[in-house]
Amino acid sequence: MRLDDWVRAPNISGNPAIYERENLALARDGRLDLALREVADWPGRTLLDVGCGTGFWSERYARDGATVLAVEPDPALLALAQARAADLGLSWLRGSAEHLPVPSDHVDIAHARFAYFFGPGAERGLAEVRRVLRPGGTFVAIDNSWRRGDFAELLRDAVGGNASMDPAATDAWWRDQGAQRIDVDGGWRATSADELEQILRIEFPGDTVDRFLARRGPVDRLSYAFALFVIRG
Repeated sequence: MRLDDWVRAPNISGNPAIYERENLALARDGRLDLALREVADWPGRTLLDVGCGTGFWSERYARDGATVLAVEPDPALLALAQARAADLGLSWLRGSAEHLPVPSDHVDIAHARFAYFFGPGAERGLAEVRRVLRPGGTFVAIDNSWRRGDFAELLRDAVGGNASMDPAATDAWWRDQGAQRIDVDGGWRATSADELEQILRIEFPGDTVDRFLARRGPVDRLSYAFALFVIRG
């Protein structure tokens, strides 16, 4: 499959080990998974993980009893994903949001955690997700909320990377697509202040992190809010 239109994500592709620790810091809180289960629980269902990266969340879905199709365009990240959880029978597939190697009407649930679906320009990928969802299926895009929490403070202070999007335009785009927005409070808890600083430095410009740490001092956790954009088939 030719994937000429995918763009490498520098935070994870350049630092997969640190990004893995970022996922662990986020997972310790647990409130996001509870909210996602309320929207569409996955045991016994077929779940598509769009932009699976190194497969951190794909593995968790499979261990909870889902049949998982994990799609990733970056060959290096896909190789890391394929090296994990061989006993779970996940399907690791090279593809992108715009080019899903999945039959139509095939999946019950699709998730995109911080992958691709950030507003205007994502129409082709969303059309592909709609194609592969079964009637009555659910798609959830998990994004950062700009409305509250320490992470939102960092987003507002930065000028590139995660902060290059316009949150108002993104919200309007999702409304136009018929999505429901659900805000979920959560948090990051790293193993140390040094680890959290490493994580922040792959997500934000150095001067943004410097200003945050000057205000707050060394911290091992952040308050955080998620924005879930939910589309039901």
